[in-house]
Amino acid sequence: MGKWTGKYVIGLTGNIGTGKSVVRKMLEHLGAYGIDADALARRVLEQGAPGYQPVVQTFGNYILDERGQIDRKRLGRLVFSDAAALQQLEQIVHPYVLQAVDLLVQRSSRQVIVVEAIKLLESNLKSWCDGIWVTYTKPEVQFARLAEKRKMDAADARQRIDAQPPQERKMAAAQVVIDNSGSLIETWKQVTEAWQKMPVKDAVRSTQATRPAPIGSALKAERATARHAAAIAALINRLGYPAAEVTPEDILAEFGEKAFLVLMLDGVVSGLIGWQVENLIARTTDLLIDPKLPLKPSLTQLVTAMERASNELLCEVSLIYVKRELAGELAIWRELGYSQRDSGSLGVLAWQEAASESRIPNTQLFFKQLRQDRILRPI
Repeated sequence: MGKWTGKYVIGLTGNIGTGKSVVRKMLEHLGAYGIDADALARRVLEQGAPGYQPVVQTFGNYILDERGQIDRKRLGRLVFSDAAALQQLEQIVHPYVLQAVDLLVQRSSRQVIVVEAIKLLESNLKSWCDGIWVTYTKPEVQFARLAEKRKMDAADARQRIDAQPPQERKMAAAQVVIDNSGSLIETWKQVTEAWQKMPVKDAVRSTQATRPAPIGSALKAERATARHAAAIAALINRLGYPAAEVTPEDILAEFGEKAFLVLMLDGVVSGLIGWQVENLIARTTDLLIDPKLPLKPSLTQLVTAMERASNELLCEVSLIYVKRELAGELAIWRELGYSQRDSGSLGVLAWQEAASESRIPNTQLFFKQLRQDRILRPI
């Protein structure tokens, strides 16, 4: 029995480069509320956050960049080459992360929660969970992902891998092991099968439905599933002007990283919004509407539905990257509560980093704060 009454909590762990975040995203698509404990740990180190000063006092000004922020790469090189230093860092950061996880689980309206944490089994989080899931990847795939996706050089990648316990040790503690060495389709199949076998009621598993916004009698925004993949690909090819033709298989692969809402008109996919939620930040990178549709109700439908889903995930802000033809509709964006911004004007470091990481050429960033309280502020 876990810590939180009425909630079924999956503890998701695995070594670096084994695809924990991909599996968490898949569980979110199925209806779980996802918490990235490692992202919370990064927030603990921001200026003004509770872990900043103790970490600087422990490891010195060497770890600071020119803005006075903790340089995570410098800190990583230091602690991943020294087990005692790593333990010192964890003793500072982990208590704050546990408090944040507790607060998020209590606030979430979802009944199934997935907490992703690389140090899950080594912390009190393990005893708070109802089930332990572990991701596994063949070592050569693990190394390649760190080099290709995280742009680590060979020495840094090897250091990170060697600093962690053998994957088999984590697998031995798991109720569910997801082999993420192959394709996303293979991973999806494993995750879906494990989800269906969870010892919870079907009503709990069905929390993923997104309620359509009742704006416009013939228009309806709904959460996209695998059955929409071909229609989404066709709409992107028709309206998005991709560099190469997008296939339904490409869309299914993107489901491992983002969620889609589709705008339906008489059963036909006529618009879409694609976004991802990471670190309590909603980032919209796909927004297409058939020019034959009335723009204001169509845009309002999609953005309102995206915000509703993001609010369920306790997001602090919404970042939307808008192409030129929609960016000029300032009156609509103002009515929806958005303002044109650049990443440097967002104030909060986590928001700035998210805006920079998601930046799309030839688009304009629109920003909206969804709630005033920030998760680490009460802590």
